[in-house]
Parts: sequence; structure tokens; C-alpha cells
Amino acid sequence: MLLGRHVPLGPPIQILRHGPGVPALRLGLGPGWRPSQSLNQLQHLFIDNSFWAAGRSLRDLRRMLRGSEAAVSAWQGQRLVGFGRATSDGIYRAVLWDVVVIHDLEGQGLGRQIVETLLLAAPVASAEKVYLMTTNSQGFYERLGFREAISQKLMLRSEA
Repeated sequence: MLLGRHVPLGPPIQILRHGPGVPALRLGLGPGWRPSQSLNQLQHLFIDNSFWAAGRSLRDLRRMLRGSEAAVSAWQGQRLVGFGRATSDGIYRAVLWDVVVIHDLEGQGLGRQIVETLLLAAPVASAEKVYLMTTNSQGFYERLGFREAISQKLMLRSEA
């Protein structure tokens, strides 16, 4: 346990690996394929613990999950406490997206578990390069072996 950090009591955390399209979460299922309103929980995980994904609708989350080759969810009982996903062509490129952990569990290794599990997913593990973008977590990703891609330039086209 980290000093000065509150560790919530409760069931142990379970990491679930999801395949292409992430059907269980889209259907509202959690651990053990039990109904858990997982899509609503995912929306609230983003609202309460991220600034970059707080405005996502349930309809858009379903579409996002359908387009993901791999996803990882972390559960404490039937409560969703962490999430991450990846897209990939399965050979050349993969991208990690939307890694988020509830604030109460930050700094306890859950984010690391989510990223490491995503990196082991077949479409990501077989990719020549794995990318991600971050606004304020560069140090976290550097500790996991990522480095700044100085030779490349992030380009953005946005309608918003």
C-alpha cells in the first residue's frame, strides 16, 4: 500500500480481456456474463475520471466498442473501475485508446495491468508499432516502455 493513499475496501479487482467488437460491454454484461449495465458504467467512468471522454453518448460508445479489436475492463465486484481499448490492422500498426482508471485506484498498478494486457492481445502484439496519444500521462507511458516519437508529427483534422 502506498503511504497517504486511501485504498478502497471491497472485492478483489478482476481484469477481463475482450475480443473484437467487445460484445459483452455493448450488451451491458460484466464479469460472469451477468447483467451489470456495463455500457452505462463505462459512460460514467469516462465522465467522472477523464476530461477527454466526458461527453460520449451511449450510442457513440457502442459504435466505438464495435470498432475496437481488443479491450480490457477492470471490475471490483460488479463495479467497472478501469478500461482501455485498442485498434489495429494486426500487422503494421496498433493504437491504444481510452485508458482510464477511477481516481480512487490511481497509482496502484491498475493502469499498468490494463496497458500490459492490451499489449498482449493478438492484434496489438503482432503489430510492428504501437502508438498512443496522451495529454498529461507521458511519464506513466514512458515507464511502460513507450517513448516520444520525435521523428513523427501528430496531424489532426477535426470537424469539431
